[in-house]
Amino acid sequence: MELIDIVQGINGILWSYVLIFLLCGTGIYFTFRLKFVQLRKFGDACRHAFGGITLFGEKAGKEGMSSFQSLATAIAAQVGTGNLAGAATAIASGGPGAIFWMWISAFFGMSTIFAEAVLAQIYKERDVDGQVVGGPAYYISKGFGSKGLAAFFSIAIIIALGFIGNMVQSNSISDAFQTAFNMPSLYVGIGLALLAGLIFFGGISRIASFTEKVVPLMALLYIIGGVIVLVMNIEMLIPAFKMIFVGAFNPRAATGGLIGATVKEAMRYGVARGLFSNEAGMGSTPHAHAVAKVDHPAEQGLMAIIGVFIDTFIVLNITAFVILVTGTLDGQTTGIALTQNAFTNAFGGFGNTFVAICLFFFAFSTVIGWYFFGEANIRYLFGLKGLTPYRILVMIFIVLGSTLKVNLVWELADTFNGLMVIPNLIAVLGLAKVVSKALNEYEYDKQGYLKPKESEA
Repeated sequence: MELIDIVQGINGILWSYVLIFLLCGTGIYFTFRLKFVQLRKFGDACRHAFGGITLFGEKAGKEGMSSFQSLATAIAAQVGTGNLAGAATAIASGGPGAIFWMWISAFFGMSTIFAEAVLAQIYKERDVDGQVVGGPAYYISKGFGSKGLAAFFSIAIIIALGFIGNMVQSNSISDAFQTAFNMPSLYVGIGLALLAGLIFFGGISRIASFTEKVVPLMALLYIIGGVIVLVMNIEMLIPAFKMIFVGAFNPRAATGGLIGATVKEAMRYGVARGLFSNEAGMGSTPHAHAVAKVDHPAEQGLMAIIGVFIDTFIVLNITAFVILVTGTLDGQTTGIALTQNAFTNAFGGFGNTFVAICLFFFAFSTVIGWYFFGEANIRYLFGLKGLTPYRILVMIFIVLGSTLKVNLVWELADTFNGLMVIPNLIAVLGLAKVVSKALNEYEYDKQGYLKPKESEA
């Protein structure tokens, strides 16, 4: 039995039974407990997010980042290969119906990510260097009261995102550049590692400066390109919606048997790729939201909701509908190659180049975001002495990822993502009372907010 068979077996249990219920269940629970905060406060969330857009905000430092810089850093991590290669993989493996389950998981995930961001704000602290830090490890240990679970989470996220996850990003970039420009994968990986290293060693100020400029521009570029394709194939838009809704409950009927997926596979790949894309419940983006400079924790929770909305309901949908309206689905092609084929059908030879350029910015910005999340946990576990070895190791994994087989890398990413979800959601559910209290105080008594004591958690 090969390694990929073992990993797929683990993922089959983890994602088909454990996490699909845990993630969706948590999202449903918080949606009702917080009285559909993702709908009630969506207008406020938009005003917070889009009212503070600037490409040249104040310089981030030990005090943290601006609220928009934190959101940009979170979106940098969220909008990556999951929006291009991941969406294509979900459709190729689970049929068009997988997109429906992505929508469902994202809608409920908005309430989960609100809770994560609020807790990250409440339990943030300063490290020995005086820098503001926070994230699940901090609210698991300080709020939930379990240092063991906190350490497990920290180790899992360092492996899942800092190492394995960034291998996925460099793998997708190298594949795309090899297809579009015939560039050797190893050379692409080395170039990526060197570019990333320049930002890693610049600290929080360089990371914030990079994300606030690149994220809005890269998202706008891809959205414009995708909308052009949809307009060119406008007559196929309604049939594409039909394929998604029919495929959610009868995958074979949606594609005429082209893809022999079952409803369980549509759900599994939809939720798994949805999580990998928007990261709601994963415990990753709270690291960015923790360092935001805001007046009240709930404000950053609202910003987090917008992150999921942009990632799934805008950017990921662009990829899904481009694939479906261009008739690219053939039952054999998957990953970034499927996305490239879809844009090539619309743009001709420029399609490959367009996707390669977009993927570079999407995936590279995710490398920066995921590095930052891992760094917060390196600081938690090892202090400042662990930063330089971590930075060097991440650069090495970026190079290694560019040369590996895509299927194994994606499966390993699913495994480690799943492992970090469990301790995070245990703590988030255990601290639900704290989240509810913060939201209530924000809504009814904004000036009377008091940081909860550990005994109240």
